[in-house]
Amino acid sequence: MPPALRTRRLLLTPYTPDDEDGFVALFRDTRVSRWMGDGPASEAENRALFGRVFSKVYARGLFDVWAVRRGGLLVGHAEIKRTDQVDGHEIIYALSPEAWGGGLGTELAEALVAYGFETLGLTEVHATVDARNEASLRLLGRLGFAHVRDIEEDDGGLTRVLTVCRTPRPATSSPT
Repeated sequence: MPPALRTRRLLLTPYTPDDEDGFVALFRDTRVSRWMGDGPASEAENRALFGRVFSKVYARGLFDVWAVRRGGLLVGHAEIKRTDQVDGHEIIYALSPEAWGGGLGTELAEALVAYGFETLGLTEVHATVDARNEASLRLLGRLGFAHVRDIEEDDGGLTRVLTVCRTPRPATSSPT
């Protein structure tokens, strides 16, 4: 199970079985799901995906995935995992439209990047973003992510691969 993470306004915790309806509602909202994975899926597919969070991801310790809460309410989804697509660790996040526009996406992405660097010891963190998702591209650009390459999808769409590198800490001099 991933550890709980706290930002100024968000709490990231492992999912509980009680989160299923909120998870399904988030992924069924086409304003959100259009940017996730292969796009919108059926309710049954989203319920099966939620079940796999417990039966595979948590049970086998495959990667870290969280429910994102604000004021006790489920407002989003977050994960960091190794993927072959970027040959490294990728952050994935989604917020419900009601949580858009107030800087929560930036707060969430910053927390995931910090977790990757500080807890997982990564030297770089990646994100893949649909080239049409201008809001996410701007957000990640503000966080120092740089466009590395494009992936042409089977449907002709483009996915941008973005990377941010850990800034090395300056060496401290010791008194002589």
